[in-house]
Formats: sequence, structure tokens, C-alpha cells
Amino acid sequence: MDFVSSVMNLTNTTLDWMTLAFDAPFARAVVFGVPISGHLFVEGLLLVVILFLLSQKSYKPPKRPLTEKEIDELCHEWVPEPLIPPIKEEMQFEPPVLESAAGPHTVINGKEVVNFASANYLGLVGHEKLLESCTTSLEKYGVGSCGPRGFYGTIDVHLDCEARIAKFLGTPDSILYSYGLSTMFSAIPAFCKRGDVVIVDEGVHWGIQNGLYLSRSTIVYFKHNDMDSLRSTLEKVTLENKRAKKLRRYIVVEAIYQNSGQIAPLDEIIQLKEKYRFRVLLDESNSFGVLGSTGRGLTEHYGVPVEKIDIITAAMGHALAAEGGFCTGSARVIDHQRLSSSGYVFSASLPPYLASAAITAIGILEQHPDIIAKLKKNVAVLCKGLSDIHGLQLASDARSPIVFIKLKNSTGSLQNDLMLLETIADRALEEDAVFVVASKRSMLDKCCLPVGIRLFVSAGHSESDLRKASESLKRVAAVVLAGHP
Repeated sequence: MDFVSSVMNLTNTTLDWMTLAFDAPFARAVVFGVPISGHLFVEGLLLVVILFLLSQKSYKPPKRPLTEKEIDELCHEWVPEPLIPPIKEEMQFEPPVLESAAGPHTVINGKEVVNFASANYLGLVGHEKLLESCTTSLEKYGVGSCGPRGFYGTIDVHLDCEARIAKFLGTPDSILYSYGLSTMFSAIPAFCKRGDVVIVDEGVHWGIQNGLYLSRSTIVYFKHNDMDSLRSTLEKVTLENKRAKKLRRYIVVEAIYQNSGQIAPLDEIIQLKEKYRFRVLLDESNSFGVLGSTGRGLTEHYGVPVEKIDIITAAMGHALAAEGGFCTGSARVIDHQRLSSSGYVFSASLPPYLASAAITAIGILEQHPDIIAKLKKNVAVLCKGLSDIHGLQLASDARSPIVFIKLKNSTGSLQNDLMLLETIADRALEEDAVFVVASKRSMLDKCCLPVGIRLFVSAGHSESDLRKASESLKRVAAVVLAGHP
């Protein structure tokens, strides 16, 4: 307050001086024998006073230590924030426990069930050749690598697997990650930095969301699988950002969206990428080994040259029935990750037997392309069986191995929708031994798409398995949704 009062007084005084100066335009002051106009004299004096005031220390009342009584009162009044948020009744969930391999059929609570909850697209879980390759690798290398790739964790089978993936997809090089999700949320921050612009589909799964958050880039979402929305977003971002040509700019999409079962229209995305000069990061976790005549993914499905995609990532825990993930692209893209990708640099490398299993799985896929034809047939049969269910509707693409069904009419509450869907899934498991799951999401998942029931179709499912699933869901949905419009 003292400082403010001083400034106010000084201002009033200065105004008086300036009034005099303007009233006497020819007034002169003599400083060190040099005549100076009234304006300059007042301005100089004002500058000196301001500097003097700024150099003074502001007044601070002396601090006195708190008494014991005051400390006790503050401690008594303090209420700490809970370490975790309160657990509501609807959050308490015990997932079914599998007692055998997650193949087309599995055992839950001692009962064999038809499994539509595992993304075992090619039915390779428990395949003899995979088990043999794992056994051989275990005898040679042991269970784990006991170190990151850059610190004596690189084993020859890792290099063989990377070369095998690159050869299969027709790319210059590939890099392995020890966990599927870490591929996405490590590769994205390795290339996208603060200030970069990332245009992303609003329906991407949590692994991509987390990678975008860690990148600290400017994130702009467009409507799910809507190319008109993508086009307008690209145009708007390009026009608004005058420095856009000097920034790194990306489009991030999934080949098959885990949260909807929709397939991304890659041909249109490539056209927009080239028109607006963006890079494309494509996640093929649910399309690798599935789409295309030989399972090479979305690029083969649309006939797009793979070199038009800047970065391709995929998890190996789905079609290849292994674990881990990979990123593939140009040699420069891969070399950059070996130095700057946290999931590669700091995590223990992929267990050697899983790399051996992935190599064997790719070999089986090349030798038996009829597996893909069988998978596509199973998808068509299940979609036909689920085309007319009371209260539910198909939301996924007819060619997607993720068959996604959602409520025709939402209750208006995400929690209530999820409770209805979980009731259907639970009753299908208990009454008909059909294991399906609702698309439950974590509290960190920001996806805004409707929830639904996901069925992962496998080439290992028989026609009777597919018929049993569709009949069970029809019967259970009719009972559970009897009063639902």
C-alpha cells in the first residue's frame, strides 16, 4: 500500500508539473549549465523517482512462529485427501478366471465354455508348432533376457524376429517391444513433442491416448471414422497455424478400432495426408494377420503401398498368439526409437521364447493363408446370426474380427448402459457357457464412443460355436431388455 500511495502522489505531482510545462511551452531549466525544456526535465525526474521506488524492498510483516496450540488446532482441522477415489458398488468387479489356455474353448470354474473374449484371431493359441518353438527356445535361452535391449538384453532371436516382420510386411526395418501397449505409448512420444500437432480419431484405445498425453503435443480430435470431419479438421488446423509448415504434423488412427470394430478408410486418409502434408501413424494391432489376402494388414486390404505409411505399430498378442509389440517403417524411423523410445530403452527385452513364437506364427500364416479365409467366413456367419437381436444392433464392420454390438437405444447413462450389457454377458456365461465381455473401460480411458459387447472371432471357432453364441445372445437379450425400448 505504501508503494501504491507513493506512486499515486508522484503521479499527481508529475501531472501538476506537466500542466505547468504545457502552459509554459518555452519554459527552460538549467542543469549543469545546460538549458533543458520543461518536458524533458519532468520526464527525467519521473524516471529517477520510479527507479528509486522500485529499488526499495517491499514491507513484509515480521513472521512469528506458531504456538503449540495453533499447531494442534491446524492438525486437528486438517483432513487429508483420500489416497484413492472411493470405490462405488458398480466399480466392484471380479473378472472370470480362466483355468486353461485362452483358445476357442476354455475352462472357467471347472466348466468348458466357448471363448469369444480373447483376441486369438488365427486360433494359434496352443498350436503344436508354437509350443515346439517355445520349448526349444526355453532350453536354449532360458525364460527371460534380464536386461533392456541396449544393456546386454539383445539376443539373436530378437534380431531374427525384427527382420522376419520387416520382410513379411515389406518394410526396411522393425523394432520389438516387450509389451504390446508400450509399443504405442512409447513410439508416439518418441516422434511427437511439445508444440507438434496431432490429429487423432476420437475412438482410439487407451494405449494411444496415453502415448498422446505423454507426448505433450497439441492434440485435436476428429469424429470417429468420419472423413469429412478429418478433412475439415486438417483444413482448420492448417489455416489457423501459420507456422504449420515448420511443425511436425501427424494423423493417428487404428486400422480396426478396438472400441467399435470399425475399419479405417485408409485410401481416403492417404489422400488427405498428401494434400495437407501430414504424417500418418497407423496402429495395426487388430488388423495384422487378419486383413488382406495374406494377412499383411490394412495396407494390403486397400492396396496402398506400405511406404506411404510413416509409422506402423502393432501388438503381437492377438493374431500371432505371442506377446510384445513391434513398430515398422524406414530405417531412420527405427534407429531413432532405439535411442529415444522409453519402452525400448528402459524395459527388459522381450523373452526370447516369445520372439521365437512370433517368428513361427508368421511362418504358419505364410504357409496356410486359408486360415484367413476361415476367419472371414466365421465373421460373416456370426454377423448374420447377430443381425436381428431385440434391443441390440451391430456397430462393427462386416469384415472386422471384432464383432461389436451396442444398445439400439441408450438409457442416457453410460453406467446404466454398461450394467445392462454386463448382465447380458454374465447370463450368457452362466446359462449357455458362452464367454463374451462388455467393453468396460478404466477411469483413465477418455474414449467417448458408446459401450457395447465385444466378440473376438477366431478361425478356430466352429460353426456350431458361432451359432451357439448368436442364439444365446438373442435369448438373453430378449429377457434382459424386455422392458427396454
